[in-house]
Amino acid sequence: MNKAFTMIELIFVIVILGILAAVAIPKLSATRDDAILAKISQSMATASTEIASYAISQGEIEADLSLMSNGIKGMVDRGDATLDIPNKSVDFQMGSNTDCLTFIVYDGALDANLSLVYGAGPDSLCSQLQLIFDAREYPIPLRGQRVSF
Repeated sequence: MNKAFTMIELIFVIVILGILAAVAIPKLSATRDDAILAKISQSMATASTEIASYAISQGEIEADLSLMSNGIKGMVDRGDATLDIPNKSVDFQMGSNTDCLTFIVYDGALDANLSLVYGAGPDSLCSQLQLIFDAREYPIPLRGQRVSF
């Protein structure tokens, strides 16, 4: 008697492998997206702290925000952010949105602050990043009576 797999057994194995692949591939994609969100959100949180620390310690605000934050400089170098030097702002890219979130430094005569602006866009990764950052925590005072040392 010959020992071999029948055609039905081989088809069952192929179907089972196909089902496992259909379940595993979206999970891997979601894990990659979560890692990207974590990287960008951590870099942005660090950047806002660095900008506030720089403004308080140096007593001045630079138009180029990458001079105030190594986090922003790194994100610009990687292509995750775009500087807008004339407007003292930086746009953070997420998914297909080039302006998912924006940090803007408003520099007045008596006070200055770092504000967060949500960009518009239907991208789901951008929406998830916007959920991470609570706009109620902004603006962050950089100079003026609201700054405490």
